[in-house]
Amino acid sequence: MNPNQRILVTGGAGFLGSQLCELLVARGDDVICLDNFFTSQKVNVIHLLDKPNFELIRHDVIVPIWLEVDQIYNLACPAAPGHYQYNPIKTIKTSVMGAINVLGLAKRCNARVLQASTSEIYGDPEMHPQPEHYRGSVNPIGPRACYDEGKRAAETLFMEYHRMNNVDIRIVRIFNTYGPRMHPFDGRVVSNFIRQALANEPLTLFGDGSQTRSFCYRDDLLQAMIQMMENEAGFIGPVNIGNPTEFTIRQLAELVIELTASSSEIVESELPVDDPVRRQPDISLAREKLSWEPEVSLRDGLAKTIDWFRTIDLAQYHPPTPNF
Repeated sequence: MNPNQRILVTGGAGFLGSQLCELLVARGDDVICLDNFFTSQKVNVIHLLDKPNFELIRHDVIVPIWLEVDQIYNLACPAAPGHYQYNPIKTIKTSVMGAINVLGLAKRCNARVLQASTSEIYGDPEMHPQPEHYRGSVNPIGPRACYDEGKRAAETLFMEYHRMNNVDIRIVRIFNTYGPRMHPFDGRVVSNFIRQALANEPLTLFGDGSQTRSFCYRDDLLQAMIQMMENEAGFIGPVNIGNPTEFTIRQLAELVIELTASSSEIVESELPVDDPVRRQPDISLAREKLSWEPEVSLRDGLAKTIDWFRTIDLAQYHPPTPNF
């Protein structure tokens, strides 16, 4: 790694992007955070604004931008169902046009560019756990398709820019990630459960709670992402990044109630359309190529996340921008 890299983080004021910016600023890189604040919050990066090696630009990634950078982390896209389904056309435009724009910038600058892809490219998987060679089972016209197919198209664009133009790319497929700075109203199961439990409200369990997820703590995920960006062995991915330990959603609800000492009850609701029944990453490739695997247990990660939720003012967190 060269010192003092000029690094662009798109979606840099979001849940993962803001913490990534913080880590890169702390190690001495010159960091440009680009965000349109469609779903993110300025409060996530306000503590960085007085840093001489941090710059915040309000800009939409679907519009080209001219910058001089050495690396690009492309994290721009609503990532929670409650957000990406709010404006599905906006979501797919962000994935596809955003990818075209960051790849064009990377080509011009000869920069390395990392795509934050997703486990959603596997859809409702018929193979379990999911390895990178699995092509997925995705409904291209369902309510989740704006995100699933947008991210799949973005991977295609990254590979074609690499093959046709020798752009230096990296692709990581992120599985369910949680931690401090999650948007409390993003509709994700972890944020929903914690917010409801702290208010002693019923925890809404979609279906009977037997569906599974594998939850990766934010710090583990970001460490893998940085390692992927910095690897010089020619490994471009895609690579699964997530925690392979599988939990049912009911187990998650019960653990949140225990850790918050909440009096909440669990109530069942109808399972959303195309909601995956099982989701678990095969991280053999990450272990082999990056010598990485997650270290933070679900119990410990949830405890840290709950502590953060206790400190925030929910009124500071706005919903997706209307009429975008």
